[in-house]
Amino acid sequence: MTASVSRIIAKSNIAFGTSGARGLVVDFTDQHCAAFAQAFIEVMRNTFSFNSIAIGIDNRPSSVAMAAACAGMAQALGLQVSYYGVLPTPALAYKAMQDKVPAIMVTGSHIPFDRNGLKFYRPDGEISKADEQAIQVVESVLVPFLPVMSIVDKAGVEAYIQRYLAVFAKDCLAGKHIGIYEHSSAGRDIYQPIFEALGAKVTPLERTDTFVPIDTEAVTREDQVKGINWSNQYGFDAIFSTDGDGDRPLIADENGQWLRGDIVGLLCAKALGIQSLAVPVSCNTAIEQAGVFSKVVRTKIGSPYVIAAFEHLSGSVAGFEANGGFLLGSEVIVSGQRLKALPTRDALLPGLALLALAGEQPLSHLTQALPQRYTASDRLQQVPTQWSKDFLATAALDPKELIAQLGQSARVVKSVDQTDGLRLQFADGDIVHLRPSGNAPELRCYTESVDQVDASNLVQVILNAVKGLLK
Repeated sequence: MTASVSRIIAKSNIAFGTSGARGLVVDFTDQHCAAFAQAFIEVMRNTFSFNSIAIGIDNRPSSVAMAAACAGMAQALGLQVSYYGVLPTPALAYKAMQDKVPAIMVTGSHIPFDRNGLKFYRPDGEISKADEQAIQVVESVLVPFLPVMSIVDKAGVEAYIQRYLAVFAKDCLAGKHIGIYEHSSAGRDIYQPIFEALGAKVTPLERTDTFVPIDTEAVTREDQVKGINWSNQYGFDAIFSTDGDGDRPLIADENGQWLRGDIVGLLCAKALGIQSLAVPVSCNTAIEQAGVFSKVVRTKIGSPYVIAAFEHLSGSVAGFEANGGFLLGSEVIVSGQRLKALPTRDALLPGLALLALAGEQPLSHLTQALPQRYTASDRLQQVPTQWSKDFLATAALDPKELIAQLGQSARVVKSVDQTDGLRLQFADGDIVHLRPSGNAPELRCYTESVDQVDASNLVQVILNAVKGLLK
């Protein structure tokens, strides 16, 4: 007897995290990909009417075969497939939303090379946590299918490019020299033409044939050195890059210093005149201290939670995450033109908005004008998720014991926040936040202090202490 879709998904070793379904590449078999695609389509048909689906991929070698399995299932269910090939996730989401069709993006974003994932979009935007639950319990029998590869349609990329060229002034980047760190980003073929069309001189940097899992929340020492060296060599006004699927920006100032994602989000929201914000609990407290926004709501980490909070905000609405991904929750006016909402993480909008906001002044001047609160983050990899959960649950019962274990016994805990993981604020204003990653077996640590070096050092002290407890 043919297994039900829910049973196939349950036995796949693939699970939903903070951003789509993720797992090892070896677990994304044709059958597993098709089961997820069928379940997603059936759940969408309960609410929406559509006769086609949009599919896109990142540059991981495994993504092509996964897309073929999803496309084959979509055709078996009677849908036409618009296959947009390699493109940024926000580009796929935007095109699908304009066409009012669902979409599947095959991407593992920033997670290691041996993993991949599936992101799902409703015709009106990202799926919700309720949608995720519904996808996992579809009891239909798996429909017979054959993987199929379609001809790449460039309309997805073209719509995304036009989205920004239509609203930003044609000379807004005139006189600027921008480095584009291309690596294996899904958007690497479109960023240079966009920046050049807006007047910038562009120098492409380090395109790779192998996939590079860049994590914008945990920039490697190697990439930190690259940013400084490139800036010294070329005299850039800024360096722009993204994670693997182009939904999280990585931006360096004129000194080659990579900006923290939540600072990028704060500056982007300021540039767009946003009134109400939804941001995860892990973001920099400079957001509130800046006094720019009429309302700021703190959420659990993950774009679905940020998007859900939009319903309770008014005026011009946006959100962003500590990783820099910017979500535009309402239409805004840019240079006198209407920019449509795009309530999913986007890397390109904050890049363009920051450079336009800076004008002739250096990017570093924008950050210096903000309240001087500094954040840092890093992660311990290959930490079993259940161990992290158990560790933090126990720690929440006795924070004093935790800070002693972490070598911080001289500190006084002022407040404890369990919105997502365990976030401790100390009497001296420093913050330590620990949580399991929602996408991989990793324990993440976020810190905040009045000095960047102190924040960075605190991350390493905490993670080294946790590493000792693991042993």
